[in-house]
Amino acid sequence: MHKYQVVLCWSDEDEAYVVEASELPDCMVHGDTQQAALSNINDATSLWLDTAWEFRDPIPQPKAERLTRA
Repeated sequence: MHKYQVVLCWSDEDEAYVVEASELPDCMVHGDTQQAALSNINDATSLWLDTAWEFRDPIPQPKAERLTRA
């Protein structure tokens, strides 16, 4: 599991849960359930980081902020 913030929401348009790792540009996934979407974002984050490392792209440090529920 990574230490990057993620945002989970329901998309009526996609009829799925959508999760974005907001600190990693374009790192977004979906899933039929919250658990599936969160599992998918872990895989996507790993792939994002591996690709950035391979191409020597900058890798942002995770923010230490804490989000609150609305």
